[in-house]
Amino acid sequence: MTIGNISPKEKRSRRGKQVVDENAPLLPKRRGEEGGFDEFNGASFTGAVFNLSTTVVGAGIMALPATMKVLGLGLGIALIIFMAFLTEASIELLLRFSRAGKSVSYGGLMGDAFGRFGKGALQVCVLVNNIGVLIVYMIIIGDVLSGTSSSGVHHAGVLEGWFGEHWWNGRTFVLLVTTLTIFSPLACFKRIDSLRFTSALSVALAVAFLVITVGISIVKLISGGIQMPRLLPDVTDLASVFNLFTVVPVLVTAYICHYNVHSIDNELEEPTQIKGVVRTSLALCSTVYIMTSFFGFLLFGDNTLDDVLANFDSDLGIPYSSLLNDAVRISYAAHLMLVFPVVFYPLRLNLDGLFFPSARPLASSNARFASITIGLIALIFLGANFIPSIWDAFQFTGATAAVCLGFIFPAAITLRDRHNIATKKDKILSSFMIVIAVFSNIVAIYSDAYALFKKNASTPE
Repeated sequence: MTIGNISPKEKRSRRGKQVVDENAPLLPKRRGEEGGFDEFNGASFTGAVFNLSTTVVGAGIMALPATMKVLGLGLGIALIIFMAFLTEASIELLLRFSRAGKSVSYGGLMGDAFGRFGKGALQVCVLVNNIGVLIVYMIIIGDVLSGTSSSGVHHAGVLEGWFGEHWWNGRTFVLLVTTLTIFSPLACFKRIDSLRFTSALSVALAVAFLVITVGISIVKLISGGIQMPRLLPDVTDLASVFNLFTVVPVLVTAYICHYNVHSIDNELEEPTQIKGVVRTSLALCSTVYIMTSFFGFLLFGDNTLDDVLANFDSDLGIPYSSLLNDAVRISYAAHLMLVFPVVFYPLRLNLDGLFFPSARPLASSNARFASITIGLIALIFLGANFIPSIWDAFQFTGATAAVCLGFIFPAAITLRDRHNIATKKDKILSSFMIVIAVFSNIVAIYSDAYALFKKNASTPE
């Protein structure tokens, strides 16, 4: 499936995203009429690819090797590729209907199809999804740098392992310093294209993690320390069949980036480039996903944990094991630090749109921009420090919101078809996406609830 065709009239420069009109008011009357900055001549293709790729590759990459343990390498890799094509199809629908309705944002498109309630539903889903994701990112960074305790076992962080336990490498202080020196400055950019260099570095760090994992796997493979992994799932009874579906939410949400597509498209110099940006980003992310899944499962086999990063907390059985473990964990923590502002960008825009729908553009109001930025960062910081078990809560809300953003809303817009441009194939595909999304939500909620119930039942009184 390809990104929809764009009319020749739209193949104009995006310098300001609008044609100069002598009779136009000096200040925009509604959201989306921003003229941009005169010195900004449009985002580059490469910068857009890195920003979209960074939106896709977040914490979910660490859960993919565990899906191979359930599905086997053959079926697991096939489903990763399948989800990449399904994601391209859903983004193509978004962009095609945006062109037809002249919508410049995902919220505007939902408003065009379903009115203010549809736009509000989209904005709430972005808030739930992105706040949950960013809190989880900050929790992981705290775990990696300062350590964590689980089931009575303490896992030392990198700083604790290097310098011992001190007040200045405690979780709260480390996250405070990270927030003030990294998150806050990067969150102050008003254009997502300004994050292109940090996004490129973020992708490079994800690749660095991959290279280290591949290198360790090859060394252990040569030394005979790795067995041949399973290619197919191990199905022995009905329970094992049901267990196959528990990985569906991980795969369905692996490519969620839809909430940033319009922001990236709006800043491109040429609108025709968005087709190549989406394809290149999905190809890059699919390659990283497949190689991480393959070599992560190859390295740890059936001992692969739900978060493969936790497997790098023990002796790997090769020289310089401790050094390699630290390199993996630090590169991943740094990767998440640089992903943070890219996910934060649409969060701030949608919160502003939800509470200030009639106000002038956020970028032109420094006071509103600063207050929303400070408030959101403070909320995320408090959540990461005082609700460390947030994983359980956002396995419900995050997965549901993410699936709505990636598949249910694009499919619903297509089936609504306000501009009569949907084909029969589009409607069949949209119906399929809704079925997959609803099914994955049911499975996610049931499996998480069952796991929590089982955990509580096994806890001694």
